[in-house]
Parts: sequence; structure tokens; C-alpha cells
Amino acid sequence: MGVITFESNDTYAVPPARMFKALVLESDQLFPKIFPDAIKNIDVVEGDGGAGSIKKITFAEGGQVNDVKHKIEEVDKVNLKTSYSIIEGAILADQLEKISYDNQWVPSPDGGSICKTICKLYTKGELEVTEEQFNAGKEKSAAMVKALEAYLLANPDVCN
Repeated sequence: MGVITFESNDTYAVPPARMFKALVLESDQLFPKIFPDAIKNIDVVEGDGGAGSIKKITFAEGGQVNDVKHKIEEVDKVNLKTSYSIIEGAILADQLEKISYDNQWVPSPDGGSICKTICKLYTKGELEVTEEQFNAGKEKSAAMVKALEAYLLANPDVCN
């Protein structure tokens, strides 16, 4: 098994605590509401939603993937950090054991936030993934987070 690591820093106009709350603490309710054409539901299938829990994300019909399971490894509300891994689903195919993400939200100079992400792909056997291939896959989730950002900017009472 190999590990391929990618790092990124993404900026948002929304302050860190609010982005963290929307993406980590309230995503189970927000995402199906904001993105009904993409996400059918998010359910905790094991645990209480915190560290050690497993969540199943069921996507809307017609997508490339039916569902995925995430294992939550850390939720640090004080330092606005979270760690989780995709542990099951077609996205892993036959080439990946899991995909792990470590995210931390920090203030940006303009009053928004920066999400510092470390993504690790745990491969089965030898697998080459270029940064271009990784970025192409990242575009879908990045578009969803940008849409969430727009939703939060248009709805200032959500996740305050």
C-alpha cells in the first residue's frame, strides 16, 4: 500500500467558525436542503456524529456514485479542525483503501477564511495520481463548497 499526499489552501469570504459550522457541524441537515439535486441524505450509521462515527452520504439518483461512507476521526471545535476518511463507496474503486482529509479553517486577512487541507490517498498496490488528476476530481467538491459559501453569504442567519 502506498500513500499519495496533496495539500491545498482554499479561500472563502465567510469567517472560519461559520464555514466550520456549516461544513462540519451542520452539513447533515444543510447539504440535502441546499443541494437536493446532488445529495439525498446524510445519516449517522454508527456513533453519535463525533469522532469514531461513520456517516453514509446517499447521492441523488442519476449520479456517478450512489453513496459513500465517511469515518469521522476528529472534530475539534476550538481549533476548527476536522479529520475524516472515505472508507467505502465506488469512488474508491479497486485502487484505493481509503481517502483521508485533514482540514483546518483559519482567518484570512480580509475577514474570510482559509481552509488548509491535507488529502491522502491510500492505494492498493502501485497507483500513480498526478496533481492534475487530483485537481480534476477536487473540482466537484470545490464547486459544492463555493455554492455553500454563496448560500451562507445570501443567508446571514444560517450557521451563526
